[in-house]
Amino acid sequence: MAIFRRRPQGDDEPQVADERLDAEPTGDEEADASASDDALDTVTAERPAGGPWDVDDEATALPRLDLGALRLPGVPGMELRMEVDKTTNAVSAAAVSIDGSTLQLQAYAAPRTEGIWDEIRQEIQQSVVQQGGAADDLPGPFGRELLARLPARTPEGRTAHRPARFLGVDGPRWFLRGVITGRAAVEPDAAQVLERVFGEVVVVRGTDARPPRDLLTLTLPNRQEPGAAPVADEPPAAQEPDFDPLTRGPEITEIR
Repeated sequence: MAIFRRRPQGDDEPQVADERLDAEPTGDEEADASASDDALDTVTAERPAGGPWDVDDEATALPRLDLGALRLPGVPGMELRMEVDKTTNAVSAAAVSIDGSTLQLQAYAAPRTEGIWDEIRQEIQQSVVQQGGAADDLPGPFGRELLARLPARTPEGRTAHRPARFLGVDGPRWFLRGVITGRAAVEPDAAQVLERVFGEVVVVRGTDARPPRDLLTLTLPNRQEPGAAPVADEPPAAQEPDFDPLTRGPEITEIR
């Protein structure tokens, strides 16, 4: 059963991976965003055969939680946290936490005929290096990924590095990014369950025209529906993880 949590977030978290994928759309990009739905889709053929899925695919018949642009499979013992942008009050990310590891998920609009993961991967790698970390471009179960070592401070004030895996998949007019932190970033056995979750994500791009790199809209789950998971009480602050490459750590929480 999934457990939902939301919690205010401070302003002092690491910014290394807080890539909003912002870019000024060119005229060509805007034209691509509004192209007709029957145009050739060359990105679809490059996606992993086992998912993530597009809403029009024949995805595996699993019960999934509807979060708007993303539909997530339920995993026993998982906790789902939502991140809300305090400026726009819009949900900007979802994260699944299992056994001390977290997978953060964000979906973006993308061009119809080419992927953007190669370009974004380079941008993330450069950002990590500029902030004193390191990132290796490696093959993974979903194609190329980054294994990053992000700079962090220990309670004693010493400089340390913490691992994070950046996953990316280009779909038909969308791009899905995942960031794995915690034990699963470096331990293959711990990563298996989060990799399965990532592979079973369904992306709902919608038909509206969007410029490439525009964040797709996420919504909070409807907790009033029959069978909806309960809202968990917040644990004491001392028990909470203190790191996340995108915003805070092995948990994605609501910003208010």
